Amino acid sequence: MDDRQTKDLIEIGRNFMKSPDWTGSMTSDQDKKLPQPALYHEAKKGSEVIALPRDFEKLKLNENLFELLRSRKSRRIYSEEALSLLELSFLLWSAQGIKGKRGEKYATLRTVPSGGARHGFECYVDVKYVVGLEPGIYHYLSGGHALEFTGTQSADERLQSVEGQKWASRAAAIFYFTAVPYRFEWRYSIFAHRIALVDLGHVGENLYLAAEALKLGTCGIGAFSQSICDRVLKLDGKNEFTVYVQPVGKVRDREESEESAFYSFVTEEGL
Repeated sequence: MDDRQTKDLIEIGRNFMKSPDWTGSMTSDQDKKLPQPALYHEAKKGSEVIALPRDFEKLKLNENLFELLRSRKSRRIYSEEALSLLELSFLLWSAQGIKGKRGEKYATLRTVPSGGARHGFECYVDVKYVVGLEPGIYHYLSGGHALEFTGTQSADERLQSVEGQKWASRAAAIFYFTAVPYRFEWRYSIFAHRIALVDLGHVGENLYLAAEALKLGTCGIGAFSQSICDRVLKLDGKNEFTVYVQPVGKVRDREESEESAFYSFVTEEGL
């Protein structure tokens, strides 16, 4: 790619970030009275479904918002200590949990905000160390707060899915957030995709704060292999595809500074 092509792509990216002209003549599928897409994925017929506990009052959560905001940071060094099923349940609920509905099938009210309450994301988790769960890939069924077992991936695939970042592959669980774009497009048409990426930030930050409340570590990463993630999660790459990845795990030393943690990461990865 030459300098001219690079500059052109940068300009396209900058324009994508700008607010669209909402006074234009865009007509959405919602305006056309076309059927609304499903609010969330249901379990596939015959799949194994595992109910998740909801007794979050049993968790020793740090509920001091100031302290959570002050202490929140990306944490990359994880121990091999397992998460409890209740901890995993809380993390999933915090990132994509449903608190209520509007109408029979119109919108969900969740723990994260979303433009037009479209909530166009699904969450999958690659479990490595979680008490009571076999290692493998699980799909979070937000409609029933449950997990659906979808398969397994090898240690090599796990590492490759995060572009060889060993620190991420050591996490107790890797959260893969996927986009189901038509949920946004149905209402916002050509403007949907910028809105979706703004909403993705809400999801990631909720997972950060939930992990911090549990004294766990997480670090959002954008350097993942699109093709491997989509293949492992059994996505078609068009109507649903991976957009964000966050490993979560018990941290080896919460007092360890981010500088030393990052130094260890850089030294190990050779970046």
